[in-house]
Order: sequence, then C-alpha cells, then structure tokens
Amino acid sequence: MRSLLELFVTYVSFVVLWVAAWWALSISYWLTLAISVPAAAFLVRLFLIQHDCGHGAFFRRRVFNDWVGRVLGVLVLTPYDVWRRSHAIHYATSGNLGKRGTGDIDTLTVREYRALPRFRRIAYRLYRHPIIMFGVGPAYHFFLRNRLPLGFTRGDRRFWISAMGTNVTIALVAGVMIYFLGAGPFLLVQIPITLLAASIGVWLFYVQHQFEDTSWDEDHAWKRHDAALYGSSHYDLPGVLSWITAHIGVHHVHHLCSRIPYYRLPQVLRDFPELAKIRRLTLLQSFVCMRLRLWDEGQRKLISFSEARALQAE
Repeated sequence: MRSLLELFVTYVSFVVLWVAAWWALSISYWLTLAISVPAAAFLVRLFLIQHDCGHGAFFRRRVFNDWVGRVLGVLVLTPYDVWRRSHAIHYATSGNLGKRGTGDIDTLTVREYRALPRFRRIAYRLYRHPIIMFGVGPAYHFFLRNRLPLGFTRGDRRFWISAMGTNVTIALVAGVMIYFLGAGPFLLVQIPITLLAASIGVWLFYVQHQFEDTSWDEDHAWKRHDAALYGSSHYDLPGVLSWITAHIGVHHVHHLCSRIPYYRLPQVLRDFPELAKIRRLTLLQSFVCMRLRLWDEGQRKLISFSEARALQAE
C-alpha cells in the first residue's frame, strides 16, 4: 500500500505539472520552462520507482515490479528489461577495476590514461567534460542509445523485445498526444522536461560513485560489502531534495541491500546512525566531483587531470 501511494503521488504530481506547463504556453514560454523544473524532478522520481522495481524492492511480487517498471519505461524512455539487466551488472561489479564497462560511467586509472595514444586521451577528456557528461551525454543516452539494446546479442530476444516494445509504445503515446495537442505544444513541453530530467538523473548517478574517496579494487581484492559501503556515497541532500530524488542519495545502503524500498532508507539511517557518516557528501561538496576524472591506484582516490600531471612531473 505504501508503494502504491508513492507511485500515485509521484505520477499524479508529474501529470499535473505537465498539464500546467502546457497551459502556461498561452501565457509565456518562460513560465512553461519554470514549471518544467519540478516536472522534471518528478519524472526523475518515476525513474527511481522503476529503479526499485528493477531490484524487486517496490512490490512483494515480481510480476507487479516488472509490469510497473515496463509501463514507467515508456515515460522515462528506458526499456525496463534492458536497463534491469545492465543495472544488475553494475550492482554486481561496482568498484571492480577488472569488470568495468557495463551500466557505469567509464573511468580510467592514471596508468591506463597515460598509456593511451593522444587522440584517445582527447576523446576521454571530452567524454568526462561536464558539458558532455551532464548535457550532451544524457540527451544522447535517453533519446538515442536507449532505443537499441546495445551490448546485448540479437540471440537474446528478451532485450530486443523490451527495447522495440518500449519504442513502439513511446511512438504511440507521443502520436496520441501530438494528435490532440499539436506537435509544437507537445514538443515544447516534453523536450525540456525530458532533457532536464536526464541531466539530473545522470548527475545523481555520477556523484553516487565518482567522488574523491570512493573505492576501486582489482578483481582479486574486490569485496562486495566494501565496494557497497565505501565505493558508494551517502549524498546527504536537504529534506525536500532527498524526498523528490527518492532518497537515492543513501546509495551506500542501497548497494549494501538493494531490496530495501527507497522510502525505508531514511529509517535505516535512523536505526544505524553510524551509517550516516560513511562517505557522506553534501550538496556543496558534490560539485567538486565534476573535476575528478582518473583513479589514482597509488593514493587510492579519484583525482583531476591537473593532479595527474603534477604527479607525472614529480
């Protein structure tokens, strides 16, 4: 019942804000854009409900989790079964240097970066630039990359059915909306909301693992519990931001036990207050994470390109 209430409040709030943004077109597009900000936040919250469904944490029965996740996948432009598989790989390998590349943000060690040819260094630097990481990248990921189950073979029909089924349903829903509202009004409302939500989502995912004292280990030394507690941040957001982002900031606890629904995560911190201090990251502190690009195996921390150059000069 609590999960149903969370779903109802989030979905209705998103729909009301979307309609308000559409109505505001008759007054001022700046007002539409202003309303798009909270609408995008609730769209992120819908994605995080899908996230909990993928972990089997939102409902007791898997069938409910799966079908709610698939329906929400149409709204958040994410094929549920494809995402669930890639995210499961991320969850099982987070912080493992030997198993990078699926469901995570590409991260090189200082040694690996130095060994790259010049053009690949430039490509990596562009990939990690904030404009690409939080602007162009999210748009590409949700609008284009999610349309195909990249990384999955054609032989596994489940993922292709998930991606194509989501694509067809997105096209049908968009077609109906355009038929009744017109292409211009629909796109003027939907695109800013989706772009902003995508950037917020990528930012949240980024700061959950890309902070200075995170943890990465070679495969032989990697331990799941250590990776969960020390390789995932406690992004301690102010109350309303924590609520609207479905407490995903309590990420170290989530990685420790993914079957805890997001609305129970604050209770875990109350019951075990020592967890609140582990890898705590405030909103202001999180902005420093944007400059961290490389894993220094010697110092066991993420560093910037300038810090890597300074190390090389020593």
